[in-house]
Amino acid sequence: MASAELKTVIDMLRAAPMMAGNDPLELRAGMAAATALAPPPTNATVTLVDAGGAPAEWTDADGVSDDAAIVYLHGGGYIMGNLDSHRRLVANLSEASGIRALSVDYGLAPENVFPKAVEDAVNAVQYVHAQGIAPERVIIAGDSAGGGLTAATLLALRDRGIGQAAAGVLISPWLDLTQSGETMDSLADADPMVSRQLLNLCTDAYLAGQNPQTPLASPLFADLAGLPPLLIHVGTAETLLDDARRFNEAARKAGVTTTLEEWDDMIHVWHTFAGMLPEAQTAIDRVGSFIKEQLS
Repeated sequence: MASAELKTVIDMLRAAPMMAGNDPLELRAGMAAATALAPPPTNATVTLVDAGGAPAEWTDADGVSDDAAIVYLHGGGYIMGNLDSHRRLVANLSEASGIRALSVDYGLAPENVFPKAVEDAVNAVQYVHAQGIAPERVIIAGDSAGGGLTAATLLALRDRGIGQAAAGVLISPWLDLTQSGETMDSLADADPMVSRQLLNLCTDAYLAGQNPQTPLASPLFADLAGLPPLLIHVGTAETLLDDARRFNEAARKAGVTTTLEEWDDMIHVWHTFAGMLPEAQTAIDRVGSFIKEQLS
């Protein structure tokens, strides 16, 4: 059974939705305003860098190792989100995993359409390699659109013969830009954050008329063979639940070692509510354990 705090979080989101509007720039401003008041992390040191052309920041939680790294790709439908919006989550993941993290401010649409985000992510991974961190000591992780971008980045690394990461972590991933999952409609009333209308707007801005079934845009339609081990987190109150389920099944059939964890009653990227929602910290700790297992 979900904690009592979950209702408080959902009521808060419904009262002041951070992703409401019909214009990508308006949505971006709304998300930035909603997350701007979050206090900076007290458990980590943050250092701004240029990661192969994209702004990024190293996040080092207290006492972490610097011989491995998470490359973190934030969510926001490819039109929203930035280093500020996900700083606390990235710091918490660095602390839970015991390694440093590089958060990447990849190019957003409509100014930067597909495949700009993929190129920025791949360049950031290569930047990490150039810092002396071996590919097998790199974890790629992301939430929502960043979860889909995580899968796309792993595919691009495979296809380009770049050293593959040790593992991928996909949190509430958006993997199908056609919005064909059954739960897109069946869980529409349960999900206080993500709707078909919102994702269609994001798709139009990101793809600018390109085919939504292009594998690096919608990894659900890709050949997934050869990907590293994956951990997929999704809540059972998410419209994107079916994206995670279908991708997990496709990865399993392609021979990928994949773990799908469906969290009862959880909403989109509940991990971001650490400090408010007990399940958020539990999920972060689970991701940390998975990362430690893959790097051991």
